[in-house]
Amino acid sequence: MKFSNLLVTTLCAFTLHSVHAKESLSDTIKQQDKALFEAFNQCNPEKWRQYLAPNIEFYQDNDAPTYSRDELEPSFLDRCTAGKQASLIRRFIPEAHEVHPIEGVGAVQFGAHRFLIKEGASFKEVARPRFVHLWEKKDDKWQIIRVISYDH
Repeated sequence: MKFSNLLVTTLCAFTLHSVHAKESLSDTIKQQDKALFEAFNQCNPEKWRQYLAPNIEFYQDNDAPTYSRDELEPSFLDRCTAGKQASLIRRFIPEAHEVHPIEGVGAVQFGAHRFLIKEGASFKEVARPRFVHLWEKKDDKWQIIRVISYDH
């Protein structure tokens, strides 16, 4: 095999491996996001907490920053009624989703989502913000360590 053919074959194999690894990471983070927000929408604080690091930092354009999972929890619980029914729910916007690896940490997720508030028997969209989530992987467990939420 000529050197040029070997080089092209190697570059193609590396590119295909990189694309597959990135798609796999994207799928993993999408699954983590889905589980986090299922817990959010179902008002399940125990499950919700599993996806947030204890020292999470949360920054947004319409509220003061928070610096821990415990500090975030009251706002999570405030949107849930006694019957564990959410007054505010989140819907993911798949076409806005991007994931990139972050060496030594895990992944960064860029995206957008819709927030809907309950009005009678139906829900009405109240915001369509964008977000950045920094996911950390430790011992095969993914947790968000930083959130930036903007464009509310």
